[in-house]
Amino acid sequence: MFTGLVSDVGTVLSVSGEGDLRRIAIRCAYDPAGIALGASIACSGPCLTAVSIAPAEGGAVFEVDAAAETLARTNVGAWAPGRRINLERSLKIGDELGGHLVTGHVDGLAEIVARDTVTDGAWGPSERFTLRAPPALAKFIAEKGSVCLDGTSLTVNTVDGDLFSVLLIPHTLQVTTWGERTKGDAVNLEVDLIARYAARLSEARA
Repeated sequence: MFTGLVSDVGTVLSVSGEGDLRRIAIRCAYDPAGIALGASIACSGPCLTAVSIAPAEGGAVFEVDAAAETLARTNVGAWAPGRRINLERSLKIGDELGGHLVTGHVDGLAEIVARDTVTDGAWGPSERFTLRAPPALAKFIAEKGSVCLDGTSLTVNTVDGDLFSVLLIPHTLQVTTWGERTKGDAVNLEVDLIARYAARLSEARA
């Protein structure tokens, strides 16, 4: 379980394999002694398992395997060396829940259709991103609700059919990969866990 609060931005070093299984090496600033083999790490949204960990200058290099379901539902299949990704370690009992409950089980891809500067102050710009959700997922997105996009917990500002918008403050743009995102990019979307189960219960009653 995660919160959607990014704790590091890693860099993809290598991608090997083809077809339904890829092994991806990621450099990060985490202390390798604090990552257990088999640990879950959210990598720009999807929860992936660390299958190897090695010390590296300034932190560690860990490897994860991405299988068919992850490759089909996320943008992981498009990752290449040099890509920067948002990282979050799994939540521990007693940790502050500053975002919202995130499982790391990505539902699909949302497309950025617009990026607009809202303010440009002393600490940098705030940016509004408008995204298009897949039709099957749009019903789970509500104004003032939560979504997880590329591993980042964000509040939904507006909803109009399958379009929704989120606002990113300067700090978030600086400590995540969102400063690099632009129109046409596909980002990993995980809808709110509570919304998903509420909808399923409503369908079951019907």
